Amino acid sequence: MPTVPGRFLPLYLRLIRTNRRYVTARGAERHLRQRVLRPPAYGPPRRLRADVSVRVERWRGWPVYTLAPAAGRASGGTVYVHGGAWVNEIVPQHWQLAARIAARARTHVVVPIYPLVPHGTAGHVVPAMAELVLAVRGRYGRVCLAGDSAGGQIALSAAVLLRDGHGTALPRTVLVSPALDLSFGHPGIDAVQPHDPWLARDGLRVFADLWRGDLGLTDPRVSPLAADLRGLGPLTVFSGTRDILNPDTRLLVQKAVAAGVDVEYHERPGAVHVFPLTPTREGAAARGIVVDRLRAGHVTPGRARGPSDGSVREEGPGTARPARRGGSGAAPRGNPPSAGRAGP
Repeated sequence: MPTVPGRFLPLYLRLIRTNRRYVTARGAERHLRQRVLRPPAYGPPRRLRADVSVRVERWRGWPVYTLAPAAGRASGGTVYVHGGAWVNEIVPQHWQLAARIAARARTHVVVPIYPLVPHGTAGHVVPAMAELVLAVRGRYGRVCLAGDSAGGQIALSAAVLLRDGHGTALPRTVLVSPALDLSFGHPGIDAVQPHDPWLARDGLRVFADLWRGDLGLTDPRVSPLAADLRGLGPLTVFSGTRDILNPDTRLLVQKAVAAGVDVEYHERPGAVHVFPLTPTREGAAARGIVVDRLRAGHVTPGRARGPSDGSVREEGPGTARPARRGGSGAAPRGNPPSAGRAGP
């Protein structure tokens, strides 16, 4: 992937008006109508990676893709939940990251194509995502979760349900610029908004209201920041400071550390929303860390780990902060349900 200087990205995003669907409620409603009328394709690009195989299955009516190394052994599984403000379909950048994880972490990456608003809601999708994680674990063994933006909200909410309903603490959950409090009421957002070239509160609230359905904004299936975080497995979190979700991300890290969760936080000054998915040197460094942490998450406790396990390491000139550590206890794995048609 060609790289561009990260300092030019905010200007480029403003020039192409990336935020036009988020700046006003009317713009968000217009974008929603267009997405319902003409849903975009969701399949992986024809040219992805030669060293990765792709297959698709149906699981509870969802298309579920599995990416895996084309040759050699794969270990465990990672469920990757794509972002898109609960209204936008998966895009090539998501597929490229999923393929990179599969190839370099040598694992099965499961990519569910979940229902979007106005048809999908948190009350339906989040519990189903938790069940999918259990099904993937039943098929592949140790399973991690990862998600970006709205997908980060779904991933963390599902991790909370897995802890509460199944006594399961995942070996690693990776959150890239996650949406955490769907009220978007953090007072720090006002200071960040003029510098964010991508997201805005008014449009996000339109999509979030549809996504929550009849659930309250403080329901953990909607806003995982409202959850009790005690007993969750290790978290790796990424955020840029030119992202209106950054104030809530900082609050998540503080709450998680106070709850005794093992947290590794990477904040990039001046970076935009979901910067690990961008074609920048900072994004490339972050993608290297994502792969390292997910690779380590699939190692069975007691086995020797590779050099990626332990202190924070970057594959490039990024400025990730040192890991912020709390204690972390493992929950019993329990008996997962049958894998059914879950691929992924």
